[in-house]
Amino acid sequence: MDHMSNHKQVLTSDEVHAQAPRDWREVSGMLRTRVKVADFEAALAVVTEIAAAADEANHHPDIDLRYNWVGLGLVSHDVGGLTSRDIELAGEISRIAYDAGATMAPEVPTAMTVGIDTADAARIRPFWAALTGHEAKGEDLPSPDGQLPEIWFQESEHREGRGRVHLDVYVPHDVAEARVQDVIDAGGTLVTDAFAPAWWVLADADGNEACVCTWQSSVDEE
Repeated sequence: MDHMSNHKQVLTSDEVHAQAPRDWREVSGMLRTRVKVADFEAALAVVTEIAAAADEANHHPDIDLRYNWVGLGLVSHDVGGLTSRDIELAGEISRIAYDAGATMAPEVPTAMTVGIDTADAARIRPFWAALTGHEAKGEDLPSPDGQLPEIWFQESEHREGRGRVHLDVYVPHDVAEARVQDVIDAGGTLVTDAFAPAWWVLADADGNEACVCTWQSSVDEE
């Protein structure tokens, strides 16, 4: 069956990349974009039209309404991934945005998770759940509201000169290399690009590490 006619079929990231409207990007498992407008009144008008289209499609995006921009995220929660419903609604949202005279900024959306190195995740997980208000699901602490980052635990012994907490920053695949270079230009060090373009590991001057991540597979996985 053609994926575009099967709303329950989860698309691969490569299929999403091939089929999604040009103004959208997959970032951390969601199809995302940002609509830029002149002011709050224009932003609210765009959101109102998007809401009507979403109701008609019976498929609803995450919407972040700001003064002069609207952030949007799509995923089919019922099947746990991106489907043709998301592709189709993204196309309709793009049409609404352009008809309203808005511009699209697919390079802007970013998502973030917090990774914690530990030799005993079970011992420290309750601390982090109590501190942040996250609730455990499996071995990780997913975002409770879609706003706070997911917290996950990586089995690792402590290494001298390396922090135990790091950020995974998910960006559109077509800006990842530029983001990595920006980090290096800002005083960072490239620890390894062995897993690129899936992720690059970088460190600040104190040795604190972070990763720039995309939906793409690493070279070793291809």
